[in-house]
Amino acid sequence: MRVEEWMTKNVIAISPATSIMKAARIMKENNIRRLPVVDAGGQVTGIVSDRDIKEASPSKATTLDMYELYHLLADMKVADIMSRPPICALRDDSVEGVAAVMIEKNFGGMPVVNGEGKLIGIITESDIFRLLVSITGVHSGGMQLAFRLPMGKGALRAVLDALSEREGRTVSLLTSVDEETQTRMVYIRLRPMPDEQEEKIVAEMKAAFPSMLYHVPGLGRRKF
Repeated sequence: MRVEEWMTKNVIAISPATSIMKAARIMKENNIRRLPVVDAGGQVTGIVSDRDIKEASPSKATTLDMYELYHLLADMKVADIMSRPPICALRDDSVEGVAAVMIEKNFGGMPVVNGEGKLIGIITESDIFRLLVSITGVHSGGMQLAFRLPMGKGALRAVLDALSEREGRTVSLLTSVDEETQTRMVYIRLRPMPDEQEEKIVAEMKAAFPSMLYHVPGLGRRKF
């Protein structure tokens, strides 16, 4: 999954000379938490977040009066507080690789640049949440089954064949590896089916595969 497929393309960017008061207003008006900072040539030179602005603003304990405080904030520029050089993603980077960097660096988002370093998008936590929801197939409404399977050859095929024999049609399949036990968790979401068929599949799969840990009913069973 490439960053270009999931990034936000219509990016609001600011210049290094933008005041932090204006940057804060832009974030509030557009309900966003970070702004890439670009120079006149479109090159990304930094990024500023709402946290940067809060940390730069004087505390309530300041001895400045309101007039002095206003002018202090008006005079402070984004260039004074932005993070630089920014760590940027490329359009062909994998989303999962970028997400790993964001977790490691405690970032909420990263500018996306082309080969010339010019801004073409931004990828944030919200974009990654959208991807997660999409690949799980949760909006299909079908139930999800969870298995703990050995790493050996054929274990997953046996489960998929058993579901196919019972007319369970797969929407998504996700796995994660437990290196310590040398097993993997497998999550299989099925297309919606009548309640009776769903209950029958769950009972038969539990009997056939002791490694089946649980099932999660589809969203159609719940009222939000």
